[in-house]
Amino acid sequence: MVSTTQSADKQTSSRAQRRSLVAAGVGNALEWFDWNLYAIFSVYLAHNAFQSENPTSALLSTLAIFAVGFVARPVGGFVFGRLSDKIGRKNVMVATMCLLAGSSVAMAALPTYAAVGIGASAFLLIVRLVQGLAHGGEAGVSYTYAAEIAPPARRGLWSSMPFVASTIGLMAATSSAAVLTGIFDAEQMDSYGWRIGFAFGGLLGLFALWIRRTAIETEVFLEEAETVEESDTPATKMSGREILGIALRIIMISVGTNISFYAWVSFAPTNAISQHDMHPTSAFVVSLLSQGLIVLLLPFMGALSDKVGRKPFVFAQGALMIALAFPIAGMVSSAPWTLFVALMLGQLVWACAGAIYPAIVAEQAPTRIRATIVGLVVSLSVAIFGGTAPYLNTWLTSTGKSSLFSVYIMVLGAVVVGGSILIKETKGIDLRDLDQPANN
Repeated sequence: MVSTTQSADKQTSSRAQRRSLVAAGVGNALEWFDWNLYAIFSVYLAHNAFQSENPTSALLSTLAIFAVGFVARPVGGFVFGRLSDKIGRKNVMVATMCLLAGSSVAMAALPTYAAVGIGASAFLLIVRLVQGLAHGGEAGVSYTYAAEIAPPARRGLWSSMPFVASTIGLMAATSSAAVLTGIFDAEQMDSYGWRIGFAFGGLLGLFALWIRRTAIETEVFLEEAETVEESDTPATKMSGREILGIALRIIMISVGTNISFYAWVSFAPTNAISQHDMHPTSAFVVSLLSQGLIVLLLPFMGALSDKVGRKPFVFAQGALMIALAFPIAGMVSSAPWTLFVALMLGQLVWACAGAIYPAIVAEQAPTRIRATIVGLVVSLSVAIFGGTAPYLNTWLTSTGKSSLFSVYIMVLGAVVVGGSILIKETKGIDLRDLDQPANN
């Protein structure tokens, strides 16, 4: 009878874990839907929020605000990560989802420069900053949550869910762009078509909020909170040197995922349209097809990392960045198939570490500071190496120095290779083991 009861409890717990993982994933889908919809619709945002006499200047201004949004991410990562380490992962994920849904609706209601002048630019900046705060908190806490909710032996597979969901969110954004540009002509898209995509993001946010209300708190957080509460002495604090070491390792294994995604995945359709005169619908459809294939690859790579380890995947990403930087940059033309090949190569590079990213960054830090340090450092790395990528690429291309951007990617690839050497192998580790020094 006891055995039957224990088995039933275990099955119930397992179902609750899987349901909670899905709840976190839905939020990740929204996070990347509206974040990347900004990049995809940046041309239309530029026409509406800025003076349009100089299209290149307006686009660069829009991309600058795209980068400014990343400045807020580390702040959001730290603030919401700190809250998560204090009051729990689930509560904070609900709060970030409210901000994400609200900012998506606000983006849909963006006033035009023709109507309110510079007020439109200021409105776009404010909404983007709010998005940055929410995204910084959402990423750090959801990555931590996915890693903590997973069984240790399958953490690589389970932790692929945030980026599977993220890619689905990106696909939804790309699908929206493909459908809308197919339905509306250029003038209609510039006027109101792009707003429909952001309005859909607001509805998706409400659905994600409804799903997340059923999520459970992670056991490792509850155990750590109980240990701290029952202890007669405060938990041993980590030294600044130890924290700095953790942060450095996370940054070194993050730069590849950041730059490869924003340079070769998210911004690729917009770059093909603006720099290579590719038809918008063709670019978006090709991007969608390539993303569908990569969604199938992510869980496989996550599961494989549970067998062979995390280090080989991080090393492979860095090596491929070095090898493919120039070929990817040089192959795109106005022909859609060239974008498809470039996207598949770029997404393969991204997926090497992207498939296991939540697991590997969470496995670097103890529970009591995990969400704080993951949220802050991951968001800081995204801001520095991801948010600036589209602007840097566009600017260097406009000045005839596009090759310097490829060199930049190769240098970051070398940093990733170095990170793969520095980190310890963490596949299958029980996250409680990382807390032992503080509890002894």
